[in-house]
Amino acid sequence: MSERRPPRPPTARSVRLGVLLALVGGGLDAYTYVSRGGVFANAQTGNVVLLGVAAAGRHWAQAVRHIPPIIAFVLGVLVTESLKRPRVAVRVRWPARAVLVLEILALFCVGLLPSGAADTAATVLVAFSASLQVATFRKLVDTPYSTAMTTSNLRTATQSAYLAVVARDRDAARRARRFSAVLGAFFAGAIAGGFLTDWEGVHAVWALAGLLALGLVLFVHDERAAARGRRASDAEA
Repeated sequence: MSERRPPRPPTARSVRLGVLLALVGGGLDAYTYVSRGGVFANAQTGNVVLLGVAAAGRHWAQAVRHIPPIIAFVLGVLVTESLKRPRVAVRVRWPARAVLVLEILALFCVGLLPSGAADTAATVLVAFSASLQVATFRKLVDTPYSTAMTTSNLRTATQSAYLAVVARDRDAARRARRFSAVLGAFFAGAIAGGFLTDWEGVHAVWALAGLLALGLVLFVHDERAAARGRRASDAEA
């Protein structure tokens, strides 16, 4: 008797979209590091630590530089949560798609900002964009994950691989494969983002916005495929 396959997850939690978003996450970190002053704008741990170190040394001007990205990240989370409110949800039918559109617009604006004096503004926009992505796409099939940082993903992949080998857990094996794909995509995005930024400079971020546009295409494709499946089922009935 063949093993029953688990049901297909919705697009927002699919492995395909997760891999695509991880590519963008890795690419954004490489982009800001190479072209925007050697900073990482996706995760705010570094900014909080550097803010504390600068404040401890009473380097107030340096400390202040790390505050805007943190505020932008918080604002991104607030925007994402606001999209879930009943009054807003009535007007925004597809919040996940709306977040992708906001992220695309933010990254398009980043590509318009010249390097140098505008790097702080660019970093703020990237932090806002990353926050939207992290706060919206929080599950890979049925497991929490992140598309903008790798620590928790690496832990989950390692734990799952261990259970798959030691306990012969098939669910853990599937989970290990999914998270390995996301980790590989993040790494590939960092490599591609670094090369592309060296080649195109600040405009390289538009390629990442294009990947997010592919994410929108995935939503539309899956919706149409589901509609065709429903029509086929109705016809058979």
